[in-house]
Formats: sequence, structure tokens, C-alpha cells
Amino acid sequence: MVTTTRGRPSHHASPKDPPPARTARDLLETLPPTPGFRAEVIDGNLIVSPVGTPEHSWSATLLSYALQPVVMERDWRAHVGGVNICIDGPRDSLIPDFVIAPADCPRWGALELRSSGLIMVTEVVSPGSARTDRDDKPRIYATGGVPIMLLVDPIATPGTATVLSDPEDGAYRTVTRVQLGKPLRIPSPVDFDLDTSISL
Repeated sequence: MVTTTRGRPSHHASPKDPPPARTARDLLETLPPTPGFRAEVIDGNLIVSPVGTPEHSWSATLLSYALQPVVMERDWRAHVGGVNICIDGPRDSLIPDFVIAPADCPRWGALELRSSGLIMVTEVVSPGSARTDRDDKPRIYATGGVPIMLLVDPIATPGTATVLSDPEDGAYRTVTRVQLGKPLRIPSPVDFDLDTSISL
């Protein structure tokens, strides 16, 4: 801050000062690295939360192993956590637990994949993310045109796996839910029968 000779702040900022953050998205783009935390913009709000437990990460990793043959056969890309998704339209920024994207998925800047170019996102529900994963993220992903969302919910009673597809007007029109341990068909373009017992 620049101070005038009378001791009052000047209204002139240094040319090196970044412009003030006006939105949660602006603030996200100026955050320094936050080891041990994930920062997302959800419904225009900046949400900073701890990363998942090792068990949470392992569940997403097992999904990546199960789907690896499909990914490799089709020359897609699979990402377990750590990849930001820019939601087309509202520009929310989410970090799914597992993502499948084509090799040439369009990006928002250098770091974020654009939601409308994805093939599938997966969220694994944990106690700290239950409301967001179950209620908010399906709507946000559908709004962004993500063709398929897989929601693995091991903390439900009983645990469930749900595949949501056919996004339209901010909602998925097709929803299929099974109890963990039963097979779940992931529709086109994935076309895969997932053995959900890997999430038990």
C-alpha cells in the first residue's frame, strides 16, 4: 500500500500489484500452493478442504486400475485426483477423484481440463464431502456437459455406486444405482461393466 505525506493511504497502487480479486474464481487463480488441501470453486464460492484419507485415495486408484484396459485401448487419459476441471459456463473449478478424458481434451488455460470435453468424472464420497458430492456436484457436472458421472458412496448404508448420464438443463436424465458388490454398467462411450466390489 502506498502512503501519502499526510499518513493516509493513497488510491494509487503499484504497477506490480495484481488487480484485486472480485470473484471466488479470481481468488482461486491467485492462491499459492496449498499442500494437504484442495481448493475448488463450487457455485461461485471458494471451498478449501483437506485432501482425502489414504483409503479415499486408494478407492479412486482401484477404479483407475479397473478401467485401465478401456483407457489404454482407446488412447484416453485417466487422472486420479489432482486435476482441476473448469466447468463450462459458470467457470466453477472442481477436482474430481478420478477423471477420464480424451488425449486432446480442451483446456482452460494451461492447467484445467474443460468439462464439456471430458468422458467421465468420479467422486468418492467421504464424511466431509457427502453433501457436496451427493447434491451439488451432480448438478454442476451436468451443467458443464460432462457425459457421465460415477458416484461411489461407501459411507451410505448400505454403500452404493451410482452412474449418472444424459445431461440436460443442469441435471442427469438417466440414473442407475446399485449396492456396492453388484455390477454396474457404465454407458457409452465407456461401455464397461464395473465390479463395484472393489469399493467395499
